[in-house]
Amino acid sequence: MHQYLTAIGFGNIRSKKEWNEILSQVEHDFNQYVVVSEKDDVAYCEFRKEFAEGIGISLAGTIDDDDQFEREFYYPYFAGSGITTYAEIAAEKRIDREAYIGVCEDAKVGINIIFHVQNADDYIKNIDKVDYLEKVPSITLSGLCNEGTILLPVRKDEKQEQKQKEQSNNRMELLIAAKNGDPAAIQGLTLDDIDTYSKVSRRLITEDVFSIVDTYMMPYGAECDLYSILGTIIEVRKTCNEYTKEAIYIMSLEVNDLLFDVCVPVNNTMGEPEEGRRFKGNIWLQGYINF
Repeated sequence: MHQYLTAIGFGNIRSKKEWNEILSQVEHDFNQYVVVSEKDDVAYCEFRKEFAEGIGISLAGTIDDDDQFEREFYYPYFAGSGITTYAEIAAEKRIDREAYIGVCEDAKVGINIIFHVQNADDYIKNIDKVDYLEKVPSITLSGLCNEGTILLPVRKDEKQEQKQKEQSNNRMELLIAAKNGDPAAIQGLTLDDIDTYSKVSRRLITEDVFSIVDTYMMPYGAECDLYSILGTIIEVRKTCNEYTKEAIYIMSLEVNDLLFDVCVPVNNTMGEPEEGRRFKGNIWLQGYINF
């Protein structure tokens, strides 16, 4: 079974027989059907079925000329809301299956953000038109999380929040300049990192790391689209998996000035999520490219 099925409420499915019944339901009672690509006499397609609003399973495989479908792989998906970034996008096909990995570099984070592309069919259709589109495609990111922890917020007054925003904007400008090869910006970033390391090292002697670090987003594990995050909760609501009746939290988070949604089972969440508190967990990052 896929590791992140737990995130959408299928954590208690252990029987292979029951799981095959669920996949058969996806194949025959789907909400959406898309053709990802066509080669020779075979079409690569996906059947998608929702088990809660914006949450479901995508079953991928091939259909031949006789309309016979052969399963190849499946994965859980979660459709986020809003727009996360307008950063430049690149995508590559995975070597082991008909799926795509997206890459974008947002100056707010300072690293390449790698995610599973939910709408590979749209990307393939528009890949040759990207340079000619009037609007730069935006990306809506979303995260699937099996378990997480709620933390209290870092206490800050208005003056501290304003200073943090200014520092964040200054750093973003330096990152953009450094990316364009400005030696002064590169030197400035290096000195800022040394200064930050020194301050944090001193504070760690008497303080907890989560009272110093407000939010973060960093790669987790060996897979390229897995991240460990700590983000501020902007909004939270509950939904329910129609098949298993398991409750799921949908949280809108602000992580390093990026806004995206995360889904996590209620039973696997330690603490009570509320607006202003923070959420910590490991996510599988997905993204929808809005052409």
